[in-house]
Amino acid sequence: MAHVLQNVVFPLDRDPDLLPLYADPETWSVIEDEPVRVSNRAHLGNILGRHRARIVAGRRVSLGTYFNAFPASYWQHWTSVRDVRLTVHTSGPATILVYRSNSAGVRQRVATREVTGEATTSFDLSLTQYSDGGWIWFDVVADEKHAVLEGAEWTTEQEPVRTGKASLGITTYNKPDYCMETLRALAASPDALEFVDRIFLVDQGTQLVADQDGFDQVAERLGDTLQVIRQPNLGGSGGFARAMLETLRRPESDFVQLLDDDVRLEPESLRRSIVFGQYATTPVLVGGHMFDLLDRPKLHGWAEVVDEAPFMWRNLYQEKMPHDFGVANLRQSPMLHMRMDADYNGWWMCLIPVETVRKVGLSLPAFIKWDDAEFCLRAGDAGYPTVSMPGVALWHVSWVNKDDTIDWQAYFHARNRIVTAILHSDAPRGGRLIIHSRRVDLKHLMMMQYYPVALRARALRDVLAGPDHLRANLETAMPAARALASEFPETLIHRDPSTVLHSRRGRQVYKRLPKNELDSPSGLRLRWFTLSTLAAHWLHKPHPANIRQPEVEFGKDDALWWRLPGFDSALVSAADGSGKNIYTRDRSKYRRMLRESVRLHAELRRRWPELQRQYREALPELVSPASWQQIFEEKA
Repeated sequence: MAHVLQNVVFPLDRDPDLLPLYADPETWSVIEDEPVRVSNRAHLGNILGRHRARIVAGRRVSLGTYFNAFPASYWQHWTSVRDVRLTVHTSGPATILVYRSNSAGVRQRVATREVTGEATTSFDLSLTQYSDGGWIWFDVVADEKHAVLEGAEWTTEQEPVRTGKASLGITTYNKPDYCMETLRALAASPDALEFVDRIFLVDQGTQLVADQDGFDQVAERLGDTLQVIRQPNLGGSGGFARAMLETLRRPESDFVQLLDDDVRLEPESLRRSIVFGQYATTPVLVGGHMFDLLDRPKLHGWAEVVDEAPFMWRNLYQEKMPHDFGVANLRQSPMLHMRMDADYNGWWMCLIPVETVRKVGLSLPAFIKWDDAEFCLRAGDAGYPTVSMPGVALWHVSWVNKDDTIDWQAYFHARNRIVTAILHSDAPRGGRLIIHSRRVDLKHLMMMQYYPVALRARALRDVLAGPDHLRANLETAMPAARALASEFPETLIHRDPSTVLHSRRGRQVYKRLPKNELDSPSGLRLRWFTLSTLAAHWLHKPHPANIRQPEVEFGKDDALWWRLPGFDSALVSAADGSGKNIYTRDRSKYRRMLRESVRLHAELRRRWPELQRQYREALPELVSPASWQQIFEEKA
């Protein structure tokens, strides 16, 4: 029996920006080591359906794309599948060319077939040469007449290791419109639903998905597969923990598939992740990649890792991300042909074996931030690695137009990073994490951003109070953090169009300055800048005129930490462009917060071994099904 590992698909939406992710009907050349598109023949009219596309006479279309190439390296490395069959269905005169790549992205042709009329053509391929990287794909070239690709799939005769389905866990807080789109996409995708046992929609908001127009119709189409659960807002960790707990009660489910709410789903990705999980030699977490929902060819997350020394998350090749497939497609991007191993995957899309949940527990009660990384690290320590799987992805609202390091989420960024390090880092007394954390405080203080420093101090105090606080403030930490903003005027975004805000010196335009004045200071220059700035802010009061009216104005991208400290006050554009914040230097707040930051970080370093013992001993109970069940019952 042939098992379909991957279908060739075309976009659900008639969006020209999506075409480079599915089909590449363009000719490329290389000029000065950079890929350059020299002709563009991408036409939506040639996409005839979910699985069908027209190839215009005399033209060539490559399926060597993100969603339609076969990630051979990952299948060879993580599964025992060694033989796959590519089956291509066509009509009309055409030539089918099959290619492979290696880890360096070098292309090699492996087969060629000419076809006429209605044809089904198969290619038997071996997965034996892809240890470090490589994809397989095919191109279709039309002859003197148009040809049509009627469909294609990658299959194997080998039986999967696991046969259970997946339960989906969608956590939402006041994003009902996004959730409705996800449910509609699932209802319209029988190929994906075939592998789904239950859809647990955990609604934690006040704008309920069940109240949306069209919900009754989509719920009827999904039938018993859909189960809506209402609970108070316990954050992403609380919502996903509920989905994990419910899945543990489903004997038909071998996996729980976590999905964020503000996403657009590619249903074939859902199917692929579950199938890959079924075939993995040992149970693995299968993570999906993240494309930008508002800039859809742009990939923001591939393989993500946690740097041990500063204990900070990042992309494996941070300098190469985001990658814009509208500029350079898969065939023109050698880095994307490597097999990249991840430490964790964001819970915008992540498949977790139920076996893993039974072994290591549920999500840490962290509300948001680092709950996904902590779980994956915990799972990895127990022998369940994370695979960040190419060709498995969705579109998520990115962080381009927001800065959650200076809003209420700064509390969770700081606290959960430190808690995760306490649980999983082997660096003595926190290593560079404590130095890095203290530097973050200094930067905020020098930039006159006192609100995030106050939140970070609260986070450190809670960490020092011990692990019991995680459960105790699960529901209250977020509203408390947001309420604290009222004490800090710089958090107010001025949007009133009737009031034109001006600065005394006008807008600061740095793009015209010499390059050495644009760069962040480093080495001795960095040390001198930091010490002199800290001393100046400690010793000197701001000028009264600069308190009455902002001294300068900065665009968001120009308001960097080594520029703002030279002024007493500044107008700074909000990250989303909706208005302006006013940052004003306050010497008394600065002095008090600087002393507090130094004291708290010193105490954290001193007590690190004690805290490690406390948190690690408490972890099994914190993440246990019984503990989470008690939380849900108390909050019901």
